Parts: sequence; C-alpha cells; structure tokens
Amino acid sequence: MELGDLIQRYPRLYHMAEKGTWPYIRANGLLSTSAVLDRFGVSGARRIELEERHRPEKVAVGQGGASVVLRDQKPMEPSRLKKALVDGTTPEQWYKFLNGRVFMWAQEERLLGLLGARSYRHLEHDVLTIDAAGLLARYRPSVWLCRMNSGNTWPVPHKRGMSDFKRISDYPTKQKSGAPATEVVEVVVDYSIPDVAAYVIEVRRMKGNAVLEHLPL
Repeated sequence: MELGDLIQRYPRLYHMAEKGTWPYIRANGLLSTSAVLDRFGVSGARRIELEERHRPEKVAVGQGGASVVLRDQKPMEPSRLKKALVDGTTPEQWYKFLNGRVFMWAQEERLLGLLGARSYRHLEHDVLTIDAAGLLARYRPSVWLCRMNSGNTWPVPHKRGMSDFKRISDYPTKQKSGAPATEVVEVVVDYSIPDVAAYVIEVRRMKGNAVLEHLPL
C-alpha cells in the first residue's frame, strides 16, 4: 500500500488510554508494555509473567505517581488464542509480540465498539485522536498494519498469525484503485511513540460512546 493512499483513507488514528493518563502520555509518549517494563527495570520471572503470559486484569507497574497501568487482556484468554493461531505461533509468542508494540485504531467505529464493550462501557477513558499524516511520515519504518483486532478472540476466535501484520508497503491492495484489499483495523508501531503529543489533535474523556469533556492539549 502506498503511504499517501493509507493517509487519505485513514486521516485520523485513535488510541484508548486509561482515565487520567493523558498528562503522562503527553510527557513520556505512548509506551508498549515492553517499553514500560524497560523503563521500570522489570526483569526475570515478573517480566515473563507480564510480557509473555495472559493478563486477565490491569496491572500497575512502578510506584506512586510514577506508576503505569498495563491494560488487561480479557478478550485474549490463552485457550481461545491457541485455537485462533494458525502458523505455529504459541500464545506466549503472540502476547510478547503484541506487548512490544503500540496500537491505534484506523477507524473510529472500531474505537467506539471497544469503548462500548461489556468490560469497558462503565469505565472512563482518555481517548487520543492522532493526525495520521504526521505520525506515519515520522514512524513509517516502524509501522505495521493489521486487518483485524489482533487482541480479541470474542465472540469467535478468528484465525490469525504473524503474517497478518504487514509493513505499509506490503499491505495488499486492489489493483485498480490502490484501496486496501481488506480494511485496515489496527495501525501498530514498534516499541513506543515518545513524541506522540506532537501528533495528537484532540483528547476526549469518554465513558462508553459519550464524550464527558475535552482535555487540554
């Protein structure tokens, strides 16, 4: 896929963060789980548990005001994930791959679907709207595109594998139009986006699909 076609089709990207985390993100960037563990020096058995195992609940890493909350992985229970993986990848390898990356939605309706999901609809979140042109121009070599919600196995554990993550130039398109052969669902960046605040154009405090307030940039 051509970068220009990607930006034209998905001019805005969306990231759902924990309530109250926008000031930390603005100062430190969007960090993958692996980046958070590196930042706080987590190693050994504890690191394996957080990076390569299923995380059924949120986990705080660090102490006090400097702590970071790792999101739960409720929709990615190991037995269901094992049924979904098709290329010999183990659940542990899948968790580690996903935990090493930052995820954004290419379409707002996907974001709204997650905000309205049973496990999250009663919670408040800080939702970032990101300018795709600026971010993708800066991070293009580190970007993956994915055709599906790679971290969800409900209600059906749809088949997936490492080949579902494509670099921008490798993402399949329709021959005549240049449009994606399958809509992009996730836009993924390796490890972290330390200067994400430079590309954020709006931050909304949301509960379900309701906007409670707009947060200052």
